Amino acid sequence: MTARPSRRSVALAFGLDAVLVVVFAALGRASHDSAVLAGLWGTAWPFLAGLVAGWLVTLGWRRPAAPVRTGLGVWVVTVVGGMLLRAASGQGIALAFIIVATLTLLVTLVGWRVVAVVVRRVRARRR
Repeated sequence: MTARPSRRSVALAFGLDAVLVVVFAALGRASHDSAVLAGLWGTAWPFLAGLVAGWLVTLGWRRPAAPVRTGLGVWVVTVVGGMLLRAASGQGIALAFIIVATLTLLVTLVGWRVVAVVVRRVRARRR
């Protein structure tokens, strides 16, 4: 049985996820020569709402840094929820955007968790 994560580690994990979603939205806007700050909220909110839903569905606070148990679920719900909310709000969901969003959010939302597990294992071996 693993120790229950601290409130601080849960908040940091959720905060990192949220920052990564906003960075994804900002980079997307910047890559299309859009006004990054002016429309950032409009681009980011569907995915941020999907992120919150993903944390709720996966009970992410129980194992916030788990790549499979939390990371994959958060990623899927963030992408699907974000795309559904974009479509419902009249924003574009072109196939190329879906592919880029899916891959980018996979690398970021699951990737940091994989790095955290590897770092934790390396540190444990050195003890």
